[in-house]
Amino acid sequence: MSKTSFPRLAFVDLETTGGTATTDRVTEVGIIEVDEDGVRQWSSLVNPEMPIPPFIQGLTGITNDMVANAPTFAELADDIHARLADRVFIAHNARFDHGFLKNEFRRTGHEFRPPVLCTVRLSRKLFPGFARHNLDSIVERHRLEVTQRHRALGDAQLIWQFWQKLPESHAPAVIEEAVSRLLTRPTMPSRLDALQMDSVPSTHGVYLFYGENDLPLYIGKANNLRRRILSHFSTDHALPKELAISQQVERIDWLHASGELGALLKEAELIKKLKPAHNVKLRANEEICSWRLLERNGSLRLGLAVTDDLFFGHDTALYGLYTSKRRATDAMKSVADAHALCHVTLGLEKPRGGKACFASQVKKCLGVCAGREPVAEHNARVLEALAGLRLRAWPYPGPIGIVEGDSLHVIDGWAYLGTIHAKDDPRILLRRGQQRFDRDVYQILQKKLAALGDRVIALNG
Repeated sequence: MSKTSFPRLAFVDLETTGGTATTDRVTEVGIIEVDEDGVRQWSSLVNPEMPIPPFIQGLTGITNDMVANAPTFAELADDIHARLADRVFIAHNARFDHGFLKNEFRRTGHEFRPPVLCTVRLSRKLFPGFARHNLDSIVERHRLEVTQRHRALGDAQLIWQFWQKLPESHAPAVIEEAVSRLLTRPTMPSRLDALQMDSVPSTHGVYLFYGENDLPLYIGKANNLRRRILSHFSTDHALPKELAISQQVERIDWLHASGELGALLKEAELIKKLKPAHNVKLRANEEICSWRLLERNGSLRLGLAVTDDLFFGHDTALYGLYTSKRRATDAMKSVADAHALCHVTLGLEKPRGGKACFASQVKKCLGVCAGREPVAEHNARVLEALAGLRLRAWPYPGPIGIVEGDSLHVIDGWAYLGTIHAKDDPRILLRRGQQRFDRDVYQILQKKLAALGDRVIALNG
């Protein structure tokens, strides 16, 4: 591989007091600088200003006595920062080394945001036929020469040797493409570490974005969590909303789901619970209502039903879902006008002292209220006009479980009770009792149930 493709490289390894970058400290730094002027090696022990645990001393051979008189990281920070400046930062399990250096530099007031290449990921990409890609496996596979294992410079030398071995098995163009892909990352918000994305799985799930003061900004579902999250931080945002989210997010969290259905149900549940600022459509609305069709004195009339009614999800005569009584009334009046139905007979307007409705006087009602249209004909036209708005009543005698992978989603009357392991007892969720009809669960499930087949299990409530 030509040096001109990647002219300034830094192969880095650290030894530390433990595995947590925010609380543990660096005990040794090893750097191999590679550029047009050649190859230079540098390392230094570092006083971590805290005791090294016995286990770590046994693993690395670096003792408390060895670092007692070594310089602190603050004393080395300018030198280390200069050695890494304007270079591709290359490390094995780079998230670990980069995370520690980022935290150490933060303590000393240095900005540290280099392009990062992880040789674990590079090995997986170029050698997909192998199951293991830890440093010991790579040493054995490529017959690398070990000097001091678990010492910073010795391990940095192994990474450099691995890099030099790559042209023996891959064409330069293939290596360059792989490296370029791994180096090309979306622009992450300044407060986020792009490397944390390496731990996000490429599976179904729900992701949560948090902003300042850890307030929920946005919740979404994904069939591929990693790809979907990264798409929020692309440089060509199609919508202003996407740009606003990417600029405000300060923390990312995610939950695994067993499949698409589980992700959809969990997304709807969390949005109602957390009320993130940028989710509007799935936010809880206390006025969700529908029209219930009733018969009074032989005429079909409409009455408003709200989701607090425990029979709501089971009623066979409900029409339309609306987010307020006003919207429900306006929408139904539009339907009535489109089909020349009587507002008064339907109960959408108060009667005018026994007089025909105003619409009948201007020929927008066929006159059932004035005796010009038989009630039976008006009833038939009402049913025809409302047919496309009819809600599907809960089609089961009680609660059900939907099997998805190793999970069981428990639903009752279009209400999502929760998800458990398929082998667990669903009674732990059924004890919650009848839950309120959920518009979003209805919309998610009512078209899917027929296709689920034997994945639907009747539960004894």
